[in-house]
Amino acid sequence: MRGRLPSLSSQQLIAALRRAGFEDAPRRGKGSHHALMRSDAEGRVRLVIVPERRDLPRGTLHAVLQQAGLTVEELADLL
Repeated sequence: MRGRLPSLSSQQLIAALRRAGFEDAPRRGKGSHHALMRSDAEGRVRLVIVPERRDLPRGTLHAVLQQAGLTVEELADLL
């Protein structure tokens, strides 16, 4: 069964993504968005864009998780 998405700030989500192995993307992330990247098991580079907000809307959080290739349960383990 799928878990419910938690309410997170962009800083909390960025910290969790860093624990999952994401790093700052070079030459990106200026302005109100932060870019992170990592290579997945198949060697593909995953680029994730996180908007800087105090509270991320659940739809935005869901979209970032899809970009990152993470489930709600995996996110909960990283928090």
